[in-house]
Amino acid sequence: MIISLSLYFVVMLGIGLYAYKQSTSDVSGYMLGGRNLSPSVAALSAGASDMSGWILMGLPGAMFVTGLSSTWIAFGLSYEMGLYITTGVVVLYTLFGGFLAVSLTDFVQGCIMFIALILVPAVAYSLLDQPLQSTLNSVNPDMLSWIGAGSALGIISAMAWGLGYFGQPHIIVRFMSVRSVKDMPTARRIGMSWMIVAAIGAVGTGIFGAAYTYENNIVVDDPETIFLILSELLFHPLIAGFLLAAILAAIMSTISSQLLVSSSSLTEDFYKTFLRKEASDAELVLVGRISVSIVAILAIYLAYDRDSSILDLVSNAWAGFGAAFGPLVLFSLYWKRMNFAGALSGMVVGAVTVLLWIYGPFTINGESLSSVMYEIVPGFILASIAIVVVSLATNEPNSDITTLFDEVEKEL
Repeated sequence: MIISLSLYFVVMLGIGLYAYKQSTSDVSGYMLGGRNLSPSVAALSAGASDMSGWILMGLPGAMFVTGLSSTWIAFGLSYEMGLYITTGVVVLYTLFGGFLAVSLTDFVQGCIMFIALILVPAVAYSLLDQPLQSTLNSVNPDMLSWIGAGSALGIISAMAWGLGYFGQPHIIVRFMSVRSVKDMPTARRIGMSWMIVAAIGAVGTGIFGAAYTYENNIVVDDPETIFLILSELLFHPLIAGFLLAAILAAIMSTISSQLLVSSSSLTEDFYKTFLRKEASDAELVLVGRISVSIVAILAIYLAYDRDSSILDLVSNAWAGFGAAFGPLVLFSLYWKRMNFAGALSGMVVGAVTVLLWIYGPFTINGESLSSVMYEIVPGFILASIAIVVVSLATNEPNSDITTLFDEVEKEL
């Protein structure tokens, strides 16, 4: 397994070196890969950076058993060692290769995840001795029910995850970098096909994993490790190492994307806007690389908290981004009356609502608000209301903006 994982790290660093030589001489190259991505790279990069570790650990864990787990394991090393090695590799190829390195590594990582999410559930299912339905009924009678013991609010909350896509900058930026608008339909077909297979594979891993471990009397202390357990039990160590690399691929693709988006924001929206408006491209690229390092250090500090579940962390971050930026993106595309004050109020209201919904001292029948309804639902609704109300109560946007809006609308 160590050989497979080492080879994986070497490949990622090699891609970073290639990207460093190809597209990091100016800001457009470093932050957007020169806007020259092929549809396949853009689509798989968006999918891989979107799914993160939850597709291989969080979602299978949720399918494996009702409830969430609370720990994450490293591959035979200490947690801290795994943290530093993984972060170090990600930072190196992001730091030097920029957006192109992130996108190309995401493409490779997306391919690895795709194969793993087909292979593991397929083998687990093929090794079941008893009919799947009867075995799962013994594990949990509601496991094969689409509704289970859930309420209407629970179903709405689950469906509301889709709202989060509009507000994820690390995903949206992939489609900003596609080489041509004509490539968008191809990117959409590739991306959606990948997503569907990956999601089905993750669900299958949890469901079939529950049946396999029940039949073989295997105790699973942490449901979010079911993919790891099946990989080690069902495959040769070399193949198991490849499958473990799929988890690293899922995690690293999201890390690198978030690092680059944070770096871009700090460089363009803060440094250039407030500190050095006349900064050269070379200076901005340098600031971007420094920003990557700073954000990575802060991320390592936060990652020392090992007591949060993967699905919980992803859920909270997804809701925060989705509620803060999702309505803003949609209104900016479809409503030209939105102005700066409305946009700012929408971001603030969306973010604050999510934070209060998660951490506020409010309960319903003794239950926290987030356990009753997913926080993105009220956040998205209130942010939308804030954008409309504040925009209508303040001055109309600059005429140049409305003219640009009309021109873009005609092209679309």
